[in-house]
Amino acid sequence: MRKLFGTDGIRGVANREPMTPETMVKVGRAAAHMLRGTSERAAIVIGKDTRLTGYMLETALTAGITSMGVDVLLVGPLPTPGIAFITRSLRADAGVVISASHNSYEDNGIKFFSHDGLKLPDAMEHRIEELIGNGEIDGIRATAREIGKAYRVGDAVGRYIEFVKNTLPKGTTLKGMRVVVDCANGAAYKASPAVLRELHAEVVSLNVQPDGTNINKECGSLHPEGLRRAVVEHKAHIGIAHDGDADRVLFVDEQGETMDGDHILALCALDLKREGRLREDTVVATVMSNIGLDIAMQEAGIKVVRTAVGDRYVLEEMLSKRYTLGGEQSGHIIFLEHHTTGDGIVTALQVLATMQRCGKPLSELKACMRSYPQVLINTPIRRRAAIEELPRVQEAIRLAEAGMGGRGRVLVRLSGTEPLARVMVEGEEPAKIERLAREIALVIEKELD
Repeated sequence: MRKLFGTDGIRGVANREPMTPETMVKVGRAAAHMLRGTSERAAIVIGKDTRLTGYMLETALTAGITSMGVDVLLVGPLPTPGIAFITRSLRADAGVVISASHNSYEDNGIKFFSHDGLKLPDAMEHRIEELIGNGEIDGIRATAREIGKAYRVGDAVGRYIEFVKNTLPKGTTLKGMRVVVDCANGAAYKASPAVLRELHAEVVSLNVQPDGTNINKECGSLHPEGLRRAVVEHKAHIGIAHDGDADRVLFVDEQGETMDGDHILALCALDLKREGRLREDTVVATVMSNIGLDIAMQEAGIKVVRTAVGDRYVLEEMLSKRYTLGGEQSGHIIFLEHHTTGDGIVTALQVLATMQRCGKPLSELKACMRSYPQVLINTPIRRRAAIEELPRVQEAIRLAEAGMGGRGRVLVRLSGTEPLARVMVEGEEPAKIERLAREIALVIEKELD
């Protein structure tokens, strides 16, 4: 059996392996066996986004889980971070979300949360794969009397809305703020506009008519053009763009200019530091965050800790050191004092609250950081070797970094799916970083020919 789990759960084209009903029954059985805990009557939450294929996969997972004597709590369409919250709120043994995030509707995926709302460690995912691959799970079955039941949870969206609102200080309102929110016809189509309206913002909602096939279609965080136009047209204070499962968010300022996750991290880090809530004056980012974040934070006396790409690795670093803020350039932002995972609606509320506290428009707040130009070159290679074990490549990288005088950054890595080396250089001068990137790429090409 090929590997099921990638960097963020299982994902693929719906109704093709591994995203078939047959495989999902097996995944449900193995996960139920692994995650049921010690409770007499275990329960696992299942939620989803708005894809048409969610019904098929939800039914298959439910069959697999209940066949192991574990109950299923069905919450319907809800943002991924909402599933993490509801899993804790209902005291369930685990949570499953059926979503392919920002992908088009043809794809789907699943990811798991443990009973405490955290993503599963690699070792547990590996064990689930083992149970399926070696057939061990086939011999573990509940008796007819022990078969689990499936229950529909009717108030999940309401519970999540109240949770999100409570991440703001008591009495906070958004009265006087005009907000445009693009829900990408995805999982946040009910919750995000409702949260903003209940906090008394004036709300213009876009892409809140999911039909099963229009999720992320020319809308949401990957396609903010419509949001930009709407913000200018409605003279809004801010535009909010979710992806299909609303675990990430990007913004548009009042002038119609977009703002990525690095700028969100920068302005939120500065606000938390002013409030005395930024633990150890540290923010966690990934290796893909722009060097402009490091420079802006250094000037403010804030340390940046970098991790591998993936919000799970950001969270692991935050949990190990109890840092309060971390995230990715893509807009996955984690406020650990509020939630155990990236939450697009929570992030939106924190940015809106910062705007109110500072009394400044978003365009002015995001100027706290300047993104540096970036060049990315994909170099074909004939053989694979660890970049760290290639002295000539390491020397080329060292010379490039020295040539930028501490105002630039080099990242070199091998593609995990193609015979390519990826060379990324950031710096102040576009022509210079282009030349440096090509010089490094040429050395790699010769070394790995």
